[in-house]
Amino acid sequence: MDIKRVAIDAVNETIVMTVVHMDYKGQVAKRINEKMPLATVKGFRKGQVPKDLVEKQYGKAIKKEEVKKVVDLALERFIQSERLNLLGTPLAKENEELDWDAEELVFEYEIGLVPNFELDLEAKNNIIKYVVKADDKLIDGQVARIQKQFGKAIPQEVVAEGCDVTGTFSNEEKGINNKTVLALDVFKDKKTAKKFIGKKVGDVVTVNTKGLFEDDHQLMDYLKVGHDEVHSLAVDIDFTIESINSTELAELNQELFDKLFGEGSVATLDELKAKIKEDAESQFAQQADQKLLGDVTEFLIENTKFDLPAEFLKKWLQTVGEKKLNAEEAEAEYIRSEKGLRFQLIEGRALAQSNIQITFEDLKSFTSNAIRQQMAQFGQTNPTDEEVQGIVARVLSNQEEVKRLSDQVVAAKLLEVFKEKANPTTKEVTYEEFIAASYGE
Repeated sequence: MDIKRVAIDAVNETIVMTVVHMDYKGQVAKRINEKMPLATVKGFRKGQVPKDLVEKQYGKAIKKEEVKKVVDLALERFIQSERLNLLGTPLAKENEELDWDAEELVFEYEIGLVPNFELDLEAKNNIIKYVVKADDKLIDGQVARIQKQFGKAIPQEVVAEGCDVTGTFSNEEKGINNKTVLALDVFKDKKTAKKFIGKKVGDVVTVNTKGLFEDDHQLMDYLKVGHDEVHSLAVDIDFTIESINSTELAELNQELFDKLFGEGSVATLDELKAKIKEDAESQFAQQADQKLLGDVTEFLIENTKFDLPAEFLKKWLQTVGEKKLNAEEAEAEYIRSEKGLRFQLIEGRALAQSNIQITFEDLKSFTSNAIRQQMAQFGQTNPTDEEVQGIVARVLSNQEEVKRLSDQVVAAKLLEVFKEKANPTTKEVTYEEFIAASYGE
């Protein structure tokens, strides 16, 4: 057998395979012999059919099967031996005129190659690494929310200033139907809050989604609409009132502190505020890291230029998946996934250039830390190593979880590389300023 690569351009090639009789004749003969005792041809007893008739009836089908086996195995070994880094899988070129009786059978496969490109992690950029601080306004607001959350709810007949209103937002056309609790000060415009004053259980208040809250992203929480909709959504929605409560605020005392943070951890209002500041800034740091990762990713995608075997990938997309795609659908799918593919390649190159490898020990350690953090959120601050490792073993027995956690480990390692190599500008901001920077508002 002769196999060779024919280059089309830097990311597209054709593998040409020439199969001769010697490559498959022995296996075809063996299959014919195995078929003879089982062959049935009219006019002959089973097992008594002459070999030439068996070959005539079954030979061509057997030949095609055996040639396919030879070709598939040779193709796989050739790709391995040539160390080809492929995108997608080889696509056989259809040849309806192939003469199966010919001495030489020629098969061609299109392949798409991973592009070779330079990745400059230290390229000049205007990326900002945000350090988010919890200011007095945020801390005082959190203290007030704690007092309200642990306070005593007092049912009311009508809505008044300071009341919490439970009800359901609905809009049939947009498929909105979400039960929620509203504090009247959540609205951006005080005129909206006034619409609720004096209303009773069963009353319906109609508001418009446009500019309803200080941050349009709050529509995601209160209406359960998707992120892509929040900035353009401008429809009337009904709020049907189901209950009305005022709140007797909880007293800031040792009993409340112990309930929040465990016995003796916090003893004064100042210590409570310090704890709130510490916890908030820890969460903000995680959000800031995610934004940094996203910003560096966007920068690298926009500034790292390389060609992809686009036409090959579009054809390949038509052949994979449970639902076969037509050319138009494959084109749309390629456009949708191209950015993600580019980042996967950049991610792989960044890991390789930084000599970063993900080991199973990395995965176990990351999972263990994540489990400890989760347990702490539910009050289990000192689990034993045995307890944690038992949970780790169960989690990592699930392949979907392994994939999800592996992606997180890669992201964490890339983040450290980006912090070091990209050399972003550090900027200290409040949480409100960070949200405005994150969403362009």
